[in-house]
Amino acid sequence: MNRLKKYSVGFTLIELMIVAAIIGILAAVAYPAYTDSVLKGRRAQGRAAVAQLIQQQERYITQQNCYLGFTTNASTGAATATSPGSACGGVTAASVPFKTFSGDTLANSHYILSADACPAGSGTLSIGDCVRVIATPVKADPKVGDLQMTTTGTKSCTGTAAATEPKLCWP
Repeated sequence: MNRLKKYSVGFTLIELMIVAAIIGILAAVAYPAYTDSVLKGRRAQGRAAVAQLIQQQERYITQQNCYLGFTTNASTGAATATSPGSACGGVTAASVPFKTFSGDTLANSHYILSADACPAGSGTLSIGDCVRVIATPVKADPKVGDLQMTTTGTKSCTGTAAATEPKLCWP
């Protein structure tokens, strides 16, 4: 009798399965909440980068009398000036004077930045009149997509939340 009691100490398989099920349920609830929080942080970083680039563009127009359009290569971070390019302060493809990514380094950035002329209702405004800054996510963000802001103050995004939840893009 004493021998049986010695070996009956421990957990049964049913008890272990119940604990595993509870851990699985908690993980199923916690992981989506965690990923949503991470996305919120990345979006905030993207909005801050867009606002900073708009400020840099405003500073640039006071010095050069024009805004500067550029595109950025996502893999290298190299920016290429678009129109007016060399006519706007002598900027070459290798000397775009703006930060072209969010975050501290290109490797740690979550958004790649670019700038072009503002779209208008029936056409495109001149880049001398208005510039649109675009933050493109490095990892897909279907709800928000690209974050956009113009020097006229218009804010938008290209994801599914643009029509249904605009506060998700620009709170």
